[in-house]
Amino acid sequence: MARLNLLLVLILLACALSVVSANHRARKVFTELEAGQKRMRDLDVEWGQLQLEQSTLAAHVRVATVAREKLGMKPPAPGQIISVDALPGK
Repeated sequence: MARLNLLLVLILLACALSVVSANHRARKVFTELEAGQKRMRDLDVEWGQLQLEQSTLAAHVRVATVAREKLGMKPPAPGQIISVDALPGK
């Protein structure tokens, strides 16, 4: 009978340790999940900011201003414009 009690106590200890271990792993995984979700939200915000910045930088007025002021470009005179028609069948 004493051996049976000892065996049951050992089984009980093993079960208790495995429950504690499982709870610890679950909390650790949940913490990692929350950190990943926060990173995802931060990246979403950064993506939105980058899209806004890109649309601002790519605006036609800004491109024309940069071309004119920084690159010294100007529109061609009407006599400098040549129209090229596509070859038929291509």
